[in-house]
Amino acid sequence: MSIGIITGSGTYALPGFERAQAEPVRTPFGEVEVSRGEYAGVAALHVSRHGAGHARLSNHVAHRANIWALHELGASAVIGCTACGAVDPTLPLGSLVVFDDLHFSSNRLPDGTLCTFFTAPGDRLRGHWILHGGPFAQGIRAALLAAAATAGHPARDGGTYGHVDGPRFNTPTEIAQLASCGVVAVSQTGGPETVLCGELELPFALIGFVTDYANEVKPGEPTPVARLIELMGSSPAIFAELLRGALPRLAREPPTAAGTVYRFEQG
Repeated sequence: MSIGIITGSGTYALPGFERAQAEPVRTPFGEVEVSRGEYAGVAALHVSRHGAGHARLSNHVAHRANIWALHELGASAVIGCTACGAVDPTLPLGSLVVFDDLHFSSNRLPDGTLCTFFTAPGDRLRGHWILHGGPFAQGIRAALLAAAATAGHPARDGGTYGHVDGPRFNTPTEIAQLASCGVVAVSQTGGPETVLCGELELPFALIGFVTDYANEVKPGEPTPVARLIELMGSSPAIFAELLRGALPRLAREPPTAAGTVYRFEQG
């Protein structure tokens, strides 16, 4: 059993990842570099969404290849880590959000195609992901919240994650629309990861680290670039602390996937 970890902006390598060995993994959706190793004594698999030096912008991320590779290598659960912009003005900069719902109405990958593994009629695995109880695995959420409490990092229990398409950032009107839908924070990669893990019945949860306020969330008070850079620089150590606390618990108490996938060949 291994736990998959996906990291994003600012976290291109995991502090404390032991015996890590990077290897290319071929998938039907392209080749992915995955690092195998141990984290807090637990077998782990790490994928950096953007790669060293942020080589890939959000529109270059190969989500299907990433998730397929983790599944193929035997991941029993996946944790997504994302730096995000606050849409809820009460969220403090530098705080964490363990999301419990998703706003991803476009349901599309960066190339514009639908976000699904089920692309061929008659595919034996084709099905509908039925989202009772929300899209994120409750067992992983509980492990992340417990780890945050132990580490002394403020973490909001719940909130809707808003997936927005990059690479541009959003206008004030777009952010206001998301706020009216109950979105508390946004970034550009979590939507496809959530959906694709769901289709493979792979338990997944997403944790956000607030690095800035989205456009006009604080009217006339944009987050200073220096503050954004400072927070981005601190995020790897904070994510590392949470992972060190969460992974041993997940190894002891394996989580179950969110929702139900109704597959027609099995129905």
